[in-house]
Amino acid sequence: MAKKKKICFVGSLSHTFVKRDLEILIKHFDVDVIEPPSTIFEWLRYPSKVRKKVKSSDIVFGWFAGWHSIFGVYFSKIYKKKSLVVVGGYDIEYMPEIDYGALTNLKEKIAAKYVLKNSDLLLPFSDYAVNNLKKMNIKTDFNKIYIGCNSKKYFIKGKKEDIVLTVGGVKKNNLKRKGLEFFVRIAKYFPKIRFVLAGKIKDDSIDYLKSIASDNVEFTDFIDDTSLIDLYQKSKVYCQLSYQEGFGLSLAEAMLCGAIPVVNRRGSIQEVVGDTGFYINKFEDEKETINAIKKALNSNIEIGIKARHWIEDNYSLEKREYKLIEIINKII
Repeated sequence: MAKKKKICFVGSLSHTFVKRDLEILIKHFDVDVIEPPSTIFEWLRYPSKVRKKVKSSDIVFGWFAGWHSIFGVYFSKIYKKKSLVVVGGYDIEYMPEIDYGALTNLKEKIAAKYVLKNSDLLLPFSDYAVNNLKKMNIKTDFNKIYIGCNSKKYFIKGKKEDIVLTVGGVKKNNLKRKGLEFFVRIAKYFPKIRFVLAGKIKDDSIDYLKSIASDNVEFTDFIDDTSLIDLYQKSKVYCQLSYQEGFGLSLAEAMLCGAIPVVNRRGSIQEVVGDTGFYINKFEDEKETINAIKKALNSNIEIGIKARHWIEDNYSLEKREYKLIEIINKII
């Protein structure tokens, strides 16, 4: 049996989509994982650690352009190895109006730009990301591969209830970016409907949200996958009222469970939803949002089934696996 090629995998396994890629690659290659440092001491040792792992690998595979991936790309050039980096989130955004994006911060911009310009191949995960790269005049070759969603884990089950759900970590910089504050505020127009914000409470912004919440709003704090899937399956409507979304994995998972999407036309959200949901054309427009949620609540379950089929057809794990392995085998 031929020896498997070795990949130096650089990325934070706290992200579901990063873990899924690792699970895919482990099936086909020998994978050595490096997670981003979390302490100053770890950062001091990090470049040397990355150098050793890159030197002993055939290729570098990174998730997101930043300081954690800059050393992998740098040493890949030194040792004449190929580097692939998945991009499409914070790393390619410039949104000073909400203080978001690597390109709004000089320190983060330096690392992001280096990785974007010096990788052998970029793997953006949406057309939105591709357009951002073009606006930045990045000349590096790229190949778009959509994020894959697990349709076997997320599926339709049982009868839908009149629940309007959104998912997001509760922290200050998510109140506007993820639309959490607006979601909480809009609930007062539906006093008989449960509005559920599912997500880990990360700072004291929860106190502010509770102060503006009507009695029909629930905050779950952290819940495990089983409980979250149960919520997806029960909820008739899923809201993604974000100012910016690189993809919207929770949105796609909810759609797999038959939830009807109510969304803004921001970031890559339109790519994820297609024609299977209800759109709000103006960010934080109360009238539009209320009407969209009403329509979704009054809709036939067939729309939720259509939403699931859309994700299955366009964002399957199998498609991502096939394309990733094909590209890596060609570039090694």
